[in-house]
Amino acid sequence: MAKATRPLLAAASLLALVACGDRKVFSSWNEEAGVFLDTGSFGNANTNNIQMMNGERSYVLDLNNRFSQEVQSTVNFEFNSAKLDSDAQAILRVQAQWIRQFPEVRFKVYGHTDAVGSGASNKRLGMRRARAVVNFLVGQGINRARLEAVVSHGEDRPLIVTQERERLNRRTVTEVSGFVDRRMLLNGKYAHLIFREYVDSATELPPTATSGLDEIADSGG
Repeated sequence: MAKATRPLLAAASLLALVACGDRKVFSSWNEEAGVFLDTGSFGNANTNNIQMMNGERSYVLDLNNRFSQEVQSTVNFEFNSAKLDSDAQAILRVQAQWIRQFPEVRFKVYGHTDAVGSGASNKRLGMRRARAVVNFLVGQGINRARLEAVVSHGEDRPLIVTQERERLNRRTVTEVSGFVDRRMLLNGKYAHLIFREYVDSATELPPTATSGLDEIADSGG
C-alpha cells in the first residue's frame, strides 16, 4: 500500500466511527456479537444440565440480572394515574425489544404506589399500572402468555420511605420470572440459545409501532 494513501484511509475510518457515534445502540452492540452472554460455561452442556436440574444454577437469576443491566426495568407514573406517559412508553419499547430476543422466557410486572390514599385503593392502583405495562408490551408484539402474572404491591415496598407524594414510589418493575418450557435449556439447548443470540445480538432491531393501554386510576398514589 502506498504511504500516501494511508492517511486517507485513517481519516475515512475516523469519519465512519464519528458517524456511528450518533446511533442509538444497546450496550451489547459495543462489543463483538455474543461476548456478553458467555461467562465461561459455554460448551459445558453436561455440567449445565446437572446444575440446572439440581438447582445449583439459576438461569432465571442470570437473565434477570442481565435484563436489569441492559435495559431500564422500571417506569414511573403521575399521581393517581396508570397512564403511560411518553417516557414510560419509550422505556417499554426498549424492554419489548429485549424480551423479543428470548422467546423462551416469561416475565412478571410488579405494580407499586406511593403511600397517599388507602391501602386497598393503592393495591388496585398498583394492579392497574402493572396491567397497563402488560398491555403495552402485548401491543409491541409480546405474547401475553409470556407475561406470567400481574402483581400489585401497592404501597408496601417503597423506594423512598415517606407518607407524602413520591414519584419514585409510583412505579412498575418488570422482571424475568421463569421459562415458558423449563426443558428448553436442557439436552444441549443452552448452546443453541447462545448461538442464536450470538447472531441476533449483532443485528439492530427496527423501531416498532407504538401502542398501549392508558388507564385512569381511582383515588390513591
